[in-house]
Amino acid sequence: MDRVGVVGAALVRDGRVLASRRTEPPHLAGLWEFPGGKVEAGESDVEALRRELREELVVEAAVGARLGPDVLLGDTGVLRVYLCRLLSGEPALLDHDAHRWLGPDELTEVSWIPVDLAVVEALRPFLDPAG
Repeated sequence: MDRVGVVGAALVRDGRVLASRRTEPPHLAGLWEFPGGKVEAGESDVEALRRELREELVVEAAVGARLGPDVLLGDTGVLRVYLCRLLSGEPALLDHDAHRWLGPDELTEVSWIPVDLAVVEALRPFLDPAG
């Protein structure tokens, strides 16, 4: 069975990572996530992530190394999170109702969606405690 690819961006700036609060679907509203979305047919993970960041946040980002393992999404999907660096723009609130830049000591201050929580600890070494 083909798995639906979903990509997420651990978008890092000044030693902090961007967390975005979801507004939908209802069972995930109010929880925090790494921004991203589905990989469309013919797209690589990197191409999809750049497109999603332009569409969701109106930013340009450099996509780097994979972060953590593949995370299964039910029976049909897999999430891959990548370290990303903000190149230009300031994250806009289009698909989310709040953004927070979190340092390593703040990662547990927000309620992450369960699939992203599996990757949060893998992110800690890439963040600067001094911000």
